[in-house]
Amino acid sequence: MVRLLNAYFPARTVLLCVTELLLVTLGLVGGTVIWTGLVDADLALFYEGGFLKITLITAVVFVWMYYFDLYDSTVLGNRREVFTRITQVLGTTCVSLAAIYFMFPQSRLTMRILGLGAVFVIIALAFGRRLFLLVNTSERFAQRAIILGDGPLVKPLIEEINNRPELGIMPVGIVGEQPGVAGVPNIGSMDQLLELVVNRRVDRIFIDMAERRGKMPVDLLLELKTCGISIQDASALYETLHGKIPLQSLKLSWLLFSPGFQPTRASLFYKRFVSLLLATPALIISLPVMLLVAIAIRLESAGPAIFRQKRVGKGGETFTLYKFRSMRDGCDSDGNNRPAVKDDDRITRLGHFLRRSRLDELPQLFNIVRGDMYIVGPRPFVISQEQEYVKQIPFYRQRWVVRPGATGWAQVNRPYCATIEDNREKLEYDLFYIKNVSFGLDVLILFKTLKILLLGRGGQ
Repeated sequence: MVRLLNAYFPARTVLLCVTELLLVTLGLVGGTVIWTGLVDADLALFYEGGFLKITLITAVVFVWMYYFDLYDSTVLGNRREVFTRITQVLGTTCVSLAAIYFMFPQSRLTMRILGLGAVFVIIALAFGRRLFLLVNTSERFAQRAIILGDGPLVKPLIEEINNRPELGIMPVGIVGEQPGVAGVPNIGSMDQLLELVVNRRVDRIFIDMAERRGKMPVDLLLELKTCGISIQDASALYETLHGKIPLQSLKLSWLLFSPGFQPTRASLFYKRFVSLLLATPALIISLPVMLLVAIAIRLESAGPAIFRQKRVGKGGETFTLYKFRSMRDGCDSDGNNRPAVKDDDRITRLGHFLRRSRLDELPQLFNIVRGDMYIVGPRPFVISQEQEYVKQIPFYRQRWVVRPGATGWAQVNRPYCATIEDNREKLEYDLFYIKNVSFGLDVLILFKTLKILLLGRGGQ
């Protein structure tokens, strides 16, 4: 795994992304050289801004390849889906470039060069994806791994590894008392570990033992590590693969001694500064839109346009959160604030549109400017829900270490939360964010949030 922006990405996927950026660039450069000739190509690329124009096109292609999920694990191995989405990327890129060239004519690349370069790019991307698929599905290029122990993460780790060949890991067996899982058999006991590592040509060992004291072969593992075998704790692997911290194996000592979970003054200043920097102009620009939405809400149904509700913020303190009303006024007057569900009869016709488009969240810009929230942080819940989750979900209070946010790591990685289990998983993502909070991770979250807004995903 490669760590970028304080998040983790499969090395193969990162390499694919970088390779395709180079292929797009080289394809357009090749088109320029062939069309203008070697002598004039130097003039076109260096003195007429050709490289800058090509960089712009490459950036547009990359953005749309990301937004069409061409680097998502569910798409990487599906040839038909890849072909369909690359076609969509090319079409969307043409529309985007037409708009950019209309507004900034000086950034335009000659259409003949662009057309010739596009042919090279399509051929290169098709060949590159074909080669990636061959490498990605070949056991020859995968690291052979065994899982040592009988802890709660054995099954979810094996299932995740099996579903994501781009990780480059092939589990060959489980060592210990844990029975076989998802097609991966139990291949022996702890006493046979050295023999199994040698005979099975193991490259990596993942350790997930419910009880380690007196049972884990520390000396042998240390010897194997000095021989080049990678030894990794299952919890650390789970965190890098999923982007969340596993509650089922989380211990208080880990929270105490793990890096993170201690916001510095510099990070708090940065988050407040950036939140004000983004929210203030956004609030000013969106005021006309908010006025129109407020009028539409009042015309459609009785009740106030702005919905006010007490939410839990930093340190467990409460604040008033503002949203546009998307439900019938008084539908939760009994104090039972039920989460929204699919086809919820409390939501008005206009409310469905507001929630799908996220326009109902616009008044939270006031909360951000006031300092109740940040742009990025754990999503705040109502008091009754928070009290219930504190009782039923371990370590839930850790969400209150930082101020809540309008968007967050959990929101961009999973759909709407409605049940206790949903919120248990949501907490795993929130703990990952609190541990790894940084400018880079916030940028990644904002980038993913924009993708969700553009594609209309996750609203309910």
